[in-house]
Amino acid sequence: MLLHGFAGTGRSWDAVREQLDPARYRSLAPDLRGHGRSARLRPVSFAGCVRDVLACAPDARFTIAGYSMGGRVALHVALTAPERVARLVLVATTAGIEHPGERAERGRADAALARRAESMGTEEFAQLWQAQPIFAGTPEAAAVAWSEDLRRTAPRELADALRGIGTGAMAPLWSRLEELTMPCDVVVGERDTKFTALGERLVAELPDARLHVLPGVGHGVPREAPAQLAAILASDDR
Repeated sequence: MLLHGFAGTGRSWDAVREQLDPARYRSLAPDLRGHGRSARLRPVSFAGCVRDVLACAPDARFTIAGYSMGGRVALHVALTAPERVARLVLVATTAGIEHPGERAERGRADAALARRAESMGTEEFAQLWQAQPIFAGTPEAAAVAWSEDLRRTAPRELADALRGIGTGAMAPLWSRLEELTMPCDVVVGERDTKFTALGERLVAELPDARLHVLPGVGHGVPREAPAQLAAILASDDR
């Protein structure tokens, strides 16, 4: 089960899925609430996303991998139904913002962006989102495919996603990571210094986790390093 990041869709995992042997792996990449084909599902909430993921998972137990926002949703899934998650793969993500003041500030920033998004066209929002410093250095080929994916969701729908499952709306989960005893892989890009630090902390607090730092890669791991990420997903030594 592969969960995409904010403003993306399940199609953002296409390059990774192409690297997985279909004879060995059955992969699903749903559109999360507020995005793509699920853009109008309400409420856009972590609880709603968890219900959707658990309902569409074809097996009683499965590996779940989440990128960025999808990683935060994956954590909620694993904490809600740990008996169903055989393995957890967290890609360039976080367990939330602990400091109440910092979380409130992020919530205000998310709300301001949501208001702005409601008056923007799809092309304008896609350009705005890709221009953020955290995405600097994205290879051209990866940026083209990413831009196409960003255009699959209307900004007014993304506004609700910011309000419901944005980082500022999420209660931090750091204190609950010790509950996740399944094998975990944490994947980050070497150039993504913020999320490398967060990844190191995730590995330190999860009971059975290991860190993968991908050389030369930024925040957009699934689009920048699909073969490397697929190899981690397909690794049999977990």
